[in-house]
Parts: sequence; structure tokens; C-alpha cells
Amino acid sequence: MMDNKMIVEGSLQSVEGGFSFLGRLPYYRGLGLSMIEDIQVTVDGTVQPREAVRFAVRGRTYTLDEMETVYDNRWNFGEKATIIVLNGGLTPGAHAITFAVRYRVSYLPFVPTTKDTKELALAA
Repeated sequence: MMDNKMIVEGSLQSVEGGFSFLGRLPYYRGLGLSMIEDIQVTVDGTVQPREAVRFAVRGRTYTLDEMETVYDNRWNFGEKATIIVLNGGLTPGAHAITFAVRYRVSYLPFVPTTKDTKELALAA
């Protein structure tokens, strides 16, 4: 429903050791970080390694493994989190970015995965 709003347009940036972009959680209630089972980033058809992905919200940055035990922080609906990928960086220009989030909701009998793909440009 809100999957097409997950990646924030124009947010692709270079960071030391990789790149980042802003992402939103499309689940209407928000979630505790421990309920985020996985975040997968694909760039130009190549899936980035899980261990290279970082998640930052409200001034705190986590690895995906660390998020499994974070009970005192949330990702609220519509809130922009910074997704960081430490892959050595991207060349300037347009890149197809796919951002997928798998999360756990107690009352759902399945584990939803939502995803969005956008072409984002990295400035030279």
C-alpha cells in the first residue's frame, strides 16, 4: 500500500566507505527495532551483503544483528531512517536501488516483506 513511498527521492549520498539513502517503514503502526527481521539493499541488480548494511534513526546507528536486541527504540510509520551500505561506494550517476524490509507483526500469520525500487542519482 505504501511500499512505493519507502525510498525517499533525492536522498542518495556518498558516505565514508559506502553510500546512504533515506527509507521509510510502510507499516502503519511503526515497530520496535527488534521486530525488523531483515533489511536488504540491492544496487543495480546486486544484493549488498547483510553485514554491510547499517540502520540509523534518531542519532543512533545499528548493524542488523544489533537491531535484533534493541527493545528501547522504534521506527515509526513515515519516519525517515538512514540506510547505510558500507560497500566501498558508488560511482556518480544514476543507480537502481531496491530497499526491502522484512518485519514481524504478532497478529499476522506470515512475515511480511515490503519493498520499493527507485532510480536515484549520486552527484559527482
